[in-house]
Amino acid sequence: MAKTTIGKVLFTREQIEQRAKEIAAEIDKDYEGEDLILLGTLKGSVPWLVDIMKYMKNDFKLDFISASSYGSSTSSSGVVKIKFDPDINMYNSHILVVEDIVDSGNTLKYLMNKLADRGPKSVKVCTMLNKESRRTADFHADYVGFEVEDLFVVGYGLDYDQRLRGLPYISYLEEEDVEAL
Repeated sequence: MAKTTIGKVLFTREQIEQRAKEIAAEIDKDYEGEDLILLGTLKGSVPWLVDIMKYMKNDFKLDFISASSYGSSTSSSGVVKIKFDPDINMYNSHILVVEDIVDSGNTLKYLMNKLADRGPKSVKVCTMLNKESRRTADFHADYVGFEVEDLFVVGYGLDYDQRLRGLPYISYLEEEDVEAL
């Protein structure tokens, strides 16, 4: 019999979309009448970003950035590498970084400092998952989809070595799940 899910499901597509709808309403309220740039972090944030965008009523600009501290590992290396830098003018705009997961906080703290140098009115973060238990940097996300324990999560944009991003839910992998891949 074929396995219908990978790992142990934490959040279903319906739960994720409902939370995105709620957060989109908060963002609309907070940035009404303001110049807002949604800055999606590649590659993991794309499904969450799309959900946020489709429920937003206010207009916004869109761009992407790619920074990582994971590589092929299940835990952060602590070394941040920017792989793709946006070229949109951020001066005097509000920047909302849309992230898949905040783990140690090191990558986002680094990004926030780099983005602040571009002269925006504000830089905030909207994350699908917040893993407070792994935080090593002094960092706080402004909009949080879900809190998650210290688990290795995949699906809905989150990957294990560039795999499992397309799962229509978020699950976590235990060691035996990783070994079976």
